[in-house]
Amino acid sequence: MIEQLIIEGLAVGACYGLFGVAVAIIYKTSDVVNFAQGEMGMIATFVAFHVLTVYNVPFWLAFILTTAFAILLGMLIEFCFLRPAKDPTVLGFIIITLGAEMLLMGLAGWKWGAEQKDFPFLLSVQKMHKIMPGVVLNEWSIGVFVLSILIMIFLFLFFRFSKLGIAMRATQQNVNAAKIMGIKVERVFSITWAMSSLIGAVAAMFFAARSVLDPNFMMEPFMRAFAAAVLGGLASIPGVVVGGLLMGIIENIFGYVWPEWKPIVAFVVIVIVITIKPSGLFSKHYVKKV
Repeated sequence: MIEQLIIEGLAVGACYGLFGVAVAIIYKTSDVVNFAQGEMGMIATFVAFHVLTVYNVPFWLAFILTTAFAILLGMLIEFCFLRPAKDPTVLGFIIITLGAEMLLMGLAGWKWGAEQKDFPFLLSVQKMHKIMPGVVLNEWSIGVFVLSILIMIFLFLFFRFSKLGIAMRATQQNVNAAKIMGIKVERVFSITWAMSSLIGAVAAMFFAARSVLDPNFMMEPFMRAFAAAVLGGLASIPGVVVGGLLMGIIENIFGYVWPEWKPIVAFVVIVIVITIKPSGLFSKHYVKKV
């Protein structure tokens, strides 16, 4: 029993970690916590749903179109909401992203309505595969594990060896120095939001496959993914993934032993981590000198 709970928790936690990575990428580059991340993934998932159900295209084509939409959406939000802001405070950034969140939620409700819908996903939640005696995994869980591993490998190689990845790391460390070195900071921010939106959209489609699709369906997954990011450390992408895995295990065990406590586990984790170790388990706390 405990093995099955841990495996299922790891699967859900991998999805939390994947979505948390989308949040962490923006934070690492620009120190902005994007509270519109969940709704960006939500509206991208609605686009996939619309293409699949209205135009009856194959899933792989709908997936490609949705990822293209997610990239454009991320760049559009950065260009229209963040870039015009002149030296906003942290609170200002929070208000801007919350405004984008409300706008996207209202748009989804206006276009697709508030009714709950089933998202036709490629991987089944019901179809099980036995991986060891007494432990089974569904196709959804296997897909999450494989996708998380692939994205982590890609991000490691991207940030370590690509010129754009190095430019993003330099921008995160010191924006003014990056500008002096000839890095086009605005372009870096735009690409960062595009990458974040893409990863968030993929994770949101996985979340929709195991629940229902409506304009509010990403609110709880976002809070749990944010808790995972806080737990692991927003400045550490590997830490965010580990935090997601830990969050999934903690939530799954609490949900089994004390079901009534499951909805508040994420908030408890956030409060405890911020109180004891604000930088998270795998990230160093530092103070910028001016």
